Amino acid sequence: MTEQPGHLAKEDTACCRHHHRHYPGSCGDEPESPRERVNRRWNEVLQETRVTQTGVQILFGFLLSVAFTPLFRELETVDRVIYVLTVVLGAAATGSLIAPVSIHRFLSGQRMKNEVVEAACRLMMCGIVLLALTIGCTLLLILRFVVPGVLAEVLVGGVMLWFGLCWYVLPLRLRRRAAQRSRPGDAQHS
Repeated sequence: MTEQPGHLAKEDTACCRHHHRHYPGSCGDEPESPRERVNRRWNEVLQETRVTQTGVQILFGFLLSVAFTPLFRELETVDRVIYVLTVVLGAAATGSLIAPVSIHRFLSGQRMKNEVVEAACRLMMCGIVLLALTIGCTLLLILRFVVPGVLAEVLVGGVMLWFGLCWYVLPLRLRRRAAQRSRPGDAQHS
């Protein structure tokens, strides 16, 4: 494993600095040591990676198979452009979501676990954005065949808005609330 010396793992950096300093659910137990915190964060990244990798790999496999179907030859130019964009986004999402594994493999044993966790966190966020865009483009491509007129674009816009709310707005709002609760004096003045 890539361990981080205690004196170098003092603070979490930009991407994940808002993680709580206690293990979730500890409610007053002893605070985590820097080593425990980086190990917990690494395990969390691994679990998140497993979930997102599976989804993006299934979607990417589906996208690659579409080009070999008889209907693909009948696609209009706009739909081919959407397809190419979707495949490129899917490949980029796959790369971002698998990169933490490669980074860990290359840096294992180098005492850089905190840096590995931070890089993995950033790549996961990038991969999640790319995955949302891939799903949106896939929906657009499919719905353009099924739904008449601009309804396809409206439906895709609604789904993308939902993703934005669930995947970005809600977590940021929850993080802000937790930060306000942890500063009782500041919360009263807000």
